Amino acid sequence: MFQLGLPTDIVEIQSINVSPDPPEPGKSLTITAIGTAKETIEDGAYADVTVKLGLVKLLSKRFDICEEAEKANAEIQCPVEQGYHKVVQTVDLPKEIPRAKFVVDVRAYSVDDEDLLCAKIKVDFMKKPF
Repeated sequence: MFQLGLPTDIVEIQSINVSPDPPEPGKSLTITAIGTAKETIEDGAYADVTVKLGLVKLLSKRFDICEEAEKANAEIQCPVEQGYHKVVQTVDLPKEIPRAKFVVDVRAYSVDDEDLLCAKIKVDFMKKPF
């Protein structure tokens, strides 16, 4: 389940899909995001990410968006030009992920500290795949 940002954000997210759904610990997870950048995203953009298990905060970290895209060899790199973008990224999930429900809160900002995007993602590792 996803709650996506506001129409006033620099990046308007149209959709986020994950496969497999539900995700499985120890397996690959492919994330497909579709959105529109209303402005160019420059080096220096960053995201504050919080991961919670219930009320317990497991992670709270700031990421340099452009640096992380480069390290992950993502198909989209900075500067990200204005316009429509479809990003597909596959990550390997650790097998040690506990069977639980997590909430991932992402708030991203431009180099000028303007609201870039926000998303609240609920990930349920308790569901058994078919």
